Amino acid sequence: MPPQYQDLSQFHVPPGFRGRPAWIVQLWWIVEAVFFRNSPQALYGWRAFLLRCFGAKIGKRVIIRPSASVTYPWKLSIGDYSWIGDDVVLYSLANIRIGSHSVVSQRSYLCAGSHDINDIRFTITGQPIEIGDQCWIASDVFVCPGVKIGHATVVGARSTVTSDLPPAVIAFGSPAKPVRDRRPAMSAKD
Repeated sequence: MPPQYQDLSQFHVPPGFRGRPAWIVQLWWIVEAVFFRNSPQALYGWRAFLLRCFGAKIGKRVIIRPSASVTYPWKLSIGDYSWIGDDVVLYSLANIRIGSHSVVSQRSYLCAGSHDINDIRFTITGQPIEIGDQCWIASDVFVCPGVKIGHATVVGARSTVTSDLPPAVIAFGSPAKPVRDRRPAMSAKD
């Protein structure tokens, strides 16, 4: 008989892991399914209001598409003027912080949780994700637990970010690596 690496009959969510009682978690999932996801595209303020009601810190003039998904809003912070695209998943098992003027494009997945593969109980874990100001996470990017993406960094489409990225670079690949510096935009007078 091969060795046993995981026994899911022993799995349980650690006490306090979700950050709120189970009934609040279930209430959020109902509100998200009924009122958030079914809201018209232009009701960005409505969706920000719903997230704030459940403890999210949402800045001013944030655009969040109705098809975006947030696991635990009380573990989410989004700065002013940022955009969250269609079908983005914010798997906030730990805190996710997105700075101001940043974009997380369609179908990207910010995964702030995993499992301990060395524990037979397959214990669930969380590690925070931090995305700086003025970043662009392009389409279909996967960001791993515990990653920090520096101020003004761009991550190319379909990349996988497995480790921290420095500020003001353009990175892509799997795993994503910086390929060049991001130069500031030149004004019309320059």
